[in-house]
Amino acid sequence: MLTPTAVHPPTSTSSACGCQPPAPAPVPASTPIQHSPAVRTGALLAAGAGGVLLVGTVLVSLLLAVAVTAASVTVCALVLRSLLKPRHTRR
Repeated sequence: MLTPTAVHPPTSTSSACGCQPPAPAPVPASTPIQHSPAVRTGALLAAGAGGVLLVGTVLVSLLLAVAVTAASVTVCALVLRSLLKPRHTRR
């Protein structure tokens, strides 16, 4: 007479054919970092100061562009006036 033997499932995570890779290990959940109010306030002040500096830089460069344009228009006007001015002078 035959006695039945116990059947144990395979203990490895790979399949018998080896066609599937083993499952990745679970990654522990990261906890969010709690910042103090002083850190948040400092970050807001730094962002505000950076914004003010950026807007100031843009406005100064626009003002410089207007000044260069005005100077070149003035030079063009003076050259045109000297070319169109009659050549004879009174003595």
